[in-house]
This record gives sequence, C-alpha cells and structure tokens, in this order.
Amino acid sequence: MTRADWAGRALADVLDRAAATRSETGDWFPLYADPDTGRWTTTGRGAWTGGFWAGLLWLRARHTGDAGDRAAAAACTARLADWAEADTATRGLILWYGTALAGDDAGARELRTRAAEAALAALDPELGLVPWGSAFGGPRLLARVDGVPGMVALLAAAGPEGERAAASHLHRHLDLCLGAGGRTVPAWEFHAEAGWRACDEPPAGWSRGSAWLLLAVADALHRPGVARSAPDRLEAAARRLADAWTRPCTPFVPLADEERPAGPLDTSAAAIAAVALLKLARLPGCPAAAQYAYRAAAVLERLVGEHLTRGMLLDGCYDAGKGIAARHELVWGDFFLALGLAALTGLVEIGDV
Repeated sequence: MTRADWAGRALADVLDRAAATRSETGDWFPLYADPDTGRWTTTGRGAWTGGFWAGLLWLRARHTGDAGDRAAAAACTARLADWAEADTATRGLILWYGTALAGDDAGARELRTRAAEAALAALDPELGLVPWGSAFGGPRLLARVDGVPGMVALLAAAGPEGERAAASHLHRHLDLCLGAGGRTVPAWEFHAEAGWRACDEPPAGWSRGSAWLLLAVADALHRPGVARSAPDRLEAAARRLADAWTRPCTPFVPLADEERPAGPLDTSAAAIAAVALLKLARLPGCPAAAQYAYRAAAVLERLVGEHLTRGMLLDGCYDAGKGIAARHELVWGDFFLALGLAALTGLVEIGDV
C-alpha cells in the first residue's frame, strides 16, 4: 500500500469521526473521549483546546468541499471569539489553529486579526513575552511551553511589530525552557524579587513539552520576519529538539511522562512532533529534511496502524500525574494526526498552518 493509500484512508476515517462528533456534541466543544464508549467530555467555551476542534472542522470542509461542512466550521470558529481578549497565552493555540485553515473565510480572518492585535497588546515588555495569564486560574506570570506554539504565528500576523514580539516571546521561552540535550523545563514562574523559578508542574519529563517547543521553533523558521532575529539560534534549537524525536531507538510514541516508565503513552505528543518535523522538512535548504520527513511519516504510520480505531486516535494522555483521561481520544491529538495526514496527502501546505 502506498503512502497516499494508507494516509488518505486514515484521514478520511478521522474526518468522518469529526462529523460524528459534531452530531453528538452540537455547539459544545469536545475535549476527550472514553476509549471504550467513544463518548466525549465537552466544554461550553472550548477551553485551550477549542481551536483544534474548529481546525478539524476546517480540515473536513477542505476534504469534502461541502458547503454544510464549511458553514459548520465557520460557526464553530465564531464561537471562539470571546477568547480574543482573554488573558491567556493559549490564545495562540485557540485562535491560530482555529482560523489558520479557514482559507478566505472573512469571519475567521477578522477574528485572527483581532486576536493578533490583542495578543500584541498583552506583551509584557519587561518580561519579553506574553504571560501565561489568569484565564485558567493560578499564577499569572508564568512562561509555559504550551503558550508558545500558535502564539508565534498569531503575533506574526500583526505585522512587523507583531513579528518582533513573536521573536521576543519565543526567544524568552527558549532562554528558560530549552535545557541540555533538547530536554525541556516546561514551566517557569516570575517573582519580582527572585526572578524566574522553575515550576514542578508540568514535570520535566512531560512528552508534550518538547513537542510544543519544537512546533513553535518550526513555526518561527517558516516566518522570515520572525526568524531574522536570530536564525542560527533557531536552527540550532530546532536540531536539538528534533534530535530528541529522531535519534536511533527513540520510540515512535513516547511515554506521557518519561519519569513514569510504567505509565501511559501519549499519542498526541507524537502527532504534534510529527507535524513539527514535517514543517522543518519543508524549510528550503534544511540539511536534515529527508530524515525529518521520513521520521514524521513513520510516526504517523505507527499512530494509524496501532492506535487509530474507527477514526479515534486512542492512547492520548491528558494528565498522567492526575490520572485524567490517561488512555483517551484527545481532540488535539485527532487534529494534529489529521493535519499531518493532510500534509502527506497534499490537502494542505504544512508551512502555512
């Protein structure tokens, strides 16, 4: 079976599952689904994952070309509007991925512009980043790796000033979060007297930590106005982070927390990393392009072959430490699997998303 065969069939299965999910959840946003029943736990406003649900619907609309699918995606994106001015760095995840696949949809374009301007206004010039924020409770002055992907692209959409802000936001997170050997320290808190201190949660062995940071660096390298600030540093960071996902004997699907060897896997982390590697492989002149493309395809094929059931990407882990949805279908896992498959089949140009 050729790549186009298995990837195309799997993409169709995931997007058919999205249609079934839309019928089940209505105007609510799916978060994670039980692996046995397939029933979704939902949220009313979408939380930090709402943009991935909208993104899945936009992928389905591209795949089918159906006006009803396009209308459903546009309506879902419109329901994200309240997040534009919310005090959270996850606006990047919500409002970049919720609008990036919308093509010429005017509502999505206007929402992205509004969100980009609001994110730019939220940049703290002293800290050099958009803080994690208070929207989900807890300390506001945090730097977290999951506040970088999407935010780089969203800030860059605000023009030259936004590109400079995106570079500052990314580089400050690299200063803090990128450790030796590509290992990440996922979260830091700022204290007025003591400065930045590493947080215990999420743990350093959190699989999505390095995946999110790799994705953010790949996003920046696809935007010359962001990358020109320090291209050599970004390319070196990309190599270090990618090495953790491509070195020999590295599992295709990582543990959710490498400090819990008997714990669950996290297929969503693998899907995020595969998309990031595909983005790096599309960079002009990338010396490791063939290696990254091969590894990304191998990861996606493993996810499809061993973890995809009736369009459900199982074995995703929401929170290993708290035991929340430890072997479930996760909406962002579905999204990044579908995005990677869409890139393999030519449905999307991965560098644009």
